[in-house]
Amino acid sequence: MTLLTAASLAGDAVVLTLVDTIGGALPFGGIEAEFLAAFIGAAIIGTLMLTNTALAGPWAKRKITAAFTDRIAVNRVGPFGLLIIVADAVRMLSKELVVPEGVDRPAWDLAPLLIPASALLGFAVIPMGSGLQLADPEIGLAFVFATASIASLGLIMAGYASNNKYSFLGGLRAVAQNLAYEIPLVLTGASVVLFSGTLQLSTIVELQQEALITLGPVTIPQWYAFVNPFAFVLFMAANVAEVGRNPFDIPEAPTEIVAGYQTEYSSVYFVLVYLGEFIHIFLGGAIIATIFLGGPAGPVLPGILWFLIKIWAVFLFTQWLRSAVPRVRIDQLIQIGWKGMLVLAFANLILTAVLVGVLI
Repeated sequence: MTLLTAASLAGDAVVLTLVDTIGGALPFGGIEAEFLAAFIGAAIIGTLMLTNTALAGPWAKRKITAAFTDRIAVNRVGPFGLLIIVADAVRMLSKELVVPEGVDRPAWDLAPLLIPASALLGFAVIPMGSGLQLADPEIGLAFVFATASIASLGLIMAGYASNNKYSFLGGLRAVAQNLAYEIPLVLTGASVVLFSGTLQLSTIVELQQEALITLGPVTIPQWYAFVNPFAFVLFMAANVAEVGRNPFDIPEAPTEIVAGYQTEYSSVYFVLVYLGEFIHIFLGGAIIATIFLGGPAGPVLPGILWFLIKIWAVFLFTQWLRSAVPRVRIDQLIQIGWKGMLVLAFANLILTAVLVGVLI
């Protein structure tokens, strides 16, 4: 077994991003071509992820939950009920936007924009295969964590600005939860950086293409989920808390605080908040697929299809938890984060450092 690091790939060709490809196809050059290429590339990536989110929220979520609970989900509107996506969009966007009395209007207006925008920004550096990567900075993994954490600010703003005690409690819970689980999440991601020796996501994906173990005709790739399964499980658990899925949906908790930070939102603002929630689930799945599951790597099918399969598998896992695992109490959530996950994350980091010192 040989573990490769970024140093092993020194001298390889620079990854051609989607912006480079589009810019090279334009009949003119200069800063105008760069701007147009970046705009078109961002539109392609954004449309791809928003399409997946639109499919997941109104339709797939209901279908999956119904399958787990032995019920019948949407099946009347269009084939397999797929047109419920359009019906829900028209229904929600046609509702009146009710502005409660006493809200802090600038913060209340900005929060629904900030939550989905922070997640979409993270996809800019995710390598999706088939040339679909908007940018490839050397600090790619740090960039994704930084942009994803901006959503916490949106949750705080929504909770505070709504002038509602349930919303305020939801905002406070969101702060406590993100503080408790963001650190273990980043520390576990840092263990992958120790193995790979880089923060650049394209290089992390490329390193995972090498063979870890060959058993006759079967070759197990060097996916970091196989190299360090403990880190993979730890990251999955922390990610569930970060995206606010059961058993960690404390900031919303419908049976306790109505809907938490989103209680006072309606119409297009509710759609944006709801959209942001699902985009963050897919961003979490994209990070997991990239740093633990080989990114877009896979046999036969194009890379983009393997990438989508992996992030949908993470989405399916979160929906299974939603149907099968009861919500923990807020005090239990904090104890799990600070007394459990944080300690395990530091232990994993130390263990990884030892393994890297011995094997590399």
